[in-house]
Amino acid sequence: MHPHSRILIRLGADCARKFSASLLMALYASLPATALADAARNDRLEFEVDQGRSINRFIRDGKVSAHVLLRSGLDPRVVVAFPAGNSGTGLWFAHLNKAAVWHVRTKPEAITLNDAKQRPLYGIVTEAVIDAPELTVKQAILSSVRVLRDPNAAVDVDAQVSGDALEWARDRLDGAAGYFLRVQVTSGSLKEGRFLAGRNGAIALKITAASGETPLKGLPEQALLNQDAVAIPRARKALSFLSYEEKFLAGSWRYNTYFGRDTLMSVCLLMPALQPAAVDAGLGSVLARLSPAGDVAHEEDIGEMAILDHRQRDGTLSDAPTFDYAMVDETFMLAPVAAAWLLDDARGRERAATFLARNDMRANGTTYPLGVDLVANLKNVVTQAAAFAAAPQAGNLIALKPDRKAGQWRDTDEGLGFGRYPYDVNAILVPAALEAANRFFASGLLDPYITADDRALFAQAEAAARVWRARAPAMFAVHIPNSTARERFRTYAAAVGVPPQPALKAIGKHALQFHALSLDAAALPVPVMHSDDTYALMFATPAPEELDAMVSAMRRPFPAGLMTGAGMVVANPAFASATLQNALGPKAYHGAVVWSWQQALFAAGIARQLQRTDLPRSVRQTLLHAQRDLWATIQKNQAMNNLELWGWRYRDEGYEAIPFGTGGSDADESNAAQLWSTVYLAVHPPALRH
Repeated sequence: MHPHSRILIRLGADCARKFSASLLMALYASLPATALADAARNDRLEFEVDQGRSINRFIRDGKVSAHVLLRSGLDPRVVVAFPAGNSGTGLWFAHLNKAAVWHVRTKPEAITLNDAKQRPLYGIVTEAVIDAPELTVKQAILSSVRVLRDPNAAVDVDAQVSGDALEWARDRLDGAAGYFLRVQVTSGSLKEGRFLAGRNGAIALKITAASGETPLKGLPEQALLNQDAVAIPRARKALSFLSYEEKFLAGSWRYNTYFGRDTLMSVCLLMPALQPAAVDAGLGSVLARLSPAGDVAHEEDIGEMAILDHRQRDGTLSDAPTFDYAMVDETFMLAPVAAAWLLDDARGRERAATFLARNDMRANGTTYPLGVDLVANLKNVVTQAAAFAAAPQAGNLIALKPDRKAGQWRDTDEGLGFGRYPYDVNAILVPAALEAANRFFASGLLDPYITADDRALFAQAEAAARVWRARAPAMFAVHIPNSTARERFRTYAAAVGVPPQPALKAIGKHALQFHALSLDAAALPVPVMHSDDTYALMFATPAPEELDAMVSAMRRPFPAGLMTGAGMVVANPAFASATLQNALGPKAYHGAVVWSWQQALFAAGIARQLQRTDLPRSVRQTLLHAQRDLWATIQKNQAMNNLELWGWRYRDEGYEAIPFGTGGSDADESNAAQLWSTVYLAVHPPALRH
């Protein structure tokens, strides 16, 4: 998930001022009459998530969906994000001498407003209090959330003083209904553009924010989940907030729109608990966004972000969605997930022919059956895999695209340890996709959409899958002698402040073996332990000895493996260079931190492997021990499960989970509602009964 480069939106001061003066009168004249305060509405949804220094309030009511974020600390801010158009408003305040804390005085309520041209804007009003002596606005952003994600982006919109309030408003760049933000002081005062505290030492602000983007059609909980879904109220609410007829959202506030990988993995893990129509909606949204070549779209740009894209590319102000096809993993992920639904699940099989015949309307006005889309993806998979199948050497593996430093779920520059050939894609997802392509071909389900040339191509899939399964994983093998491993444990444990004894005990006198996170440009393994073998548990049937080795590697205590008292970390750079240890440490977004969905994938994968009847007793015991330990830490830290990710600290002889982004040196911040972190609605401990 990559922020765009620095984005400049400049509105002339005179134009903005003239626009605001007329617009704001119309906006506020309509406010009292149009507040949507009926909490009894069937489609109303509201919940809260407080984590670290962030207060998060969510509301969906009629045509309004909004996420209000109040960030406390030395650099307080207010963000209101709307799934409609992936739009939002944000205020960044000047640095304070003392950390200040926000409190919510009145919960957000949905409103609808009319701008000066009588176009509707949909938003919220709420009141909050902060214990700061004064607040000075450093920057205001009214635009796409993609722009808000980069607080250094320059968005020049003049603030207008209106009595005891500051107001910002503008049209969208193409002249369509835009954005509005009003901050009114209700306790304290406004002087020369600064909010000043009252006698009680606090400032109370009434915040109104709205967007003119077209509202999405929310899916209520009863349309999403079946009777098998676990009763986790917060996860149910988060999933409902992120689920719409048009698509699932990846996460809020930062990723309030479609992401291919997030949709696929969430549908895959949630499938047992989802209503059939919800699974169809998720898979359909992915198929409808494929490239002509069959690549899965990573992310879409909509609303004003799409306009910015078009303005840069062709000089137009079109708002037609644009798509990012830079990731390499998602294209190989679609086939096994689609097969799990359309071939393996009885509910999906029953609907498969009708689903694939459904037409997909493209941006250029043409329509294709979803079956045509799926065939395009499967052809893409088999074609890309052909070179390695014919000559299994490192140069024929699937590499990141030439102009990109990331290409799979660890999508930061350092996420793959600066490698070029991802382990998960090459060792697991490519053969899984080939196997799924072969199964679809053999099923006859795609016969209406397959040509004679397609048949000749798909006939190669089964043999290609065998080559990839047999030859690719070995290229990522890492072997660390016992003496070297023990030395590294001591050194790295001291560096990150954890005891080495559990790791030393776990390895005993044995050498350490694991799969590298990636291969570098010279096809040499990047010696970082990682959690991506969880994909193999979900999408493959490893030989018993391979299964035992990969599960054992992940379940060992950190830094011999990945398990901590705060959860399973997704990377362990104990055996890498000092540069990589810094890049993938406990403060890194894809480093030695815990991602909720990766733990869920591990849990679901173990459960899947335990269904096998060919496993020796010793391997089953390894799986059962891993399952027990994993669920112990998941349940211990269950308050974190719905977050995107979290960090940890070690003190008082134990690990403590802490929200990621709460420390000043953390590389980013996590979403308070994350789609693939709601999967515990379907992924649950084996003893749980519905």
